[in-house]
Amino acid sequence: MDVRDPRRRASGARRALALGALAAVSLTGCSAEVQRGWMPGYEDGQVTDRTEAITSLWVGSWVAALLVGALVWGLLIWCVAVYRKRKDDDVLPIQTRYHVPLEILYTAVPVVMVGVLFFHTVQVMDQTEEVLEDPDVVVEVYAKQWSWDFNYIDDGVWDSGVHVIDVGTPGNPERLPTLYLPVDQRVEFQLRSRDVIHSFWVPAFLYKKDMFPSDVRVFQVVPTRVGTYAGKCAELCGEHHGGMLFNVKVVEQDEYDAHIEALRERGQTGRLGPELDRNQSRGEDNTVPTTPRDGGEDA
Repeated sequence: MDVRDPRRRASGARRALALGALAAVSLTGCSAEVQRGWMPGYEDGQVTDRTEAITSLWVGSWVAALLVGALVWGLLIWCVAVYRKRKDDDVLPIQTRYHVPLEILYTAVPVVMVGVLFFHTVQVMDQTEEVLEDPDVVVEVYAKQWSWDFNYIDDGVWDSGVHVIDVGTPGNPERLPTLYLPVDQRVEFQLRSRDVIHSFWVPAFLYKKDMFPSDVRVFQVVPTRVGTYAGKCAELCGEHHGGMLFNVKVVEQDEYDAHIEALRERGQTGRLGPELDRNQSRGEDNTVPTTPRDGGEDA
């Protein structure tokens, strides 16, 4: 017969439950999905040369926030438990107007935390936005209501698509415009819009960039994992915004060359330039701003 105090038994049960919950959380944290903070990614490698730094910043920020939260909640619970009013205590505790060391502490610590987060964020942003002078491949991307035009500037060919009418119906992914990229090659994207504001977003790249009429936005990335990745417009751009989808296919160099040759054989040579834009009142020469590395003259 168990003659122990029921309160002790209940306390032991609570400790066992807490240890079990902690063990479950620890085991769950071992999964690759949790380790990258539920960000898009794959266990067999990074998608681009930028994704590892972005994921590390994301996970590190959450770990820091959880540690701070645990500390704050722990101190609150401790104060409630230790300084609670007892039944036989009718005397008010000593009242203080201020506590200088404590006030300095809870002012300085948040400032340091924000400064550290700011420093690491700026580092990752600078790395993500880095643009080198000599990319291996230059792709000009035109967003339009509601699809995409892709100009392979170095190869003098283009591809184009139309928006998906019935999003989610079987067969639609095969009809999406597909942008081919060679693996382990530095790709420069030159982003333009033909009509309204759009946004070029490939979730697996952990990066998106807005696209404005009469402007060009540039970024570079090195795809490091062969695969097919979904892309979409991330800026509400009209009635069929939800159907403004595309695929990015990262392939080996020989498959990339074969795709370029197939476009050339179909007669899709040259460049789909600003002459197809909706707004043609851009000035006397009907041109839009370009970057020094544009290299996109009509073939």
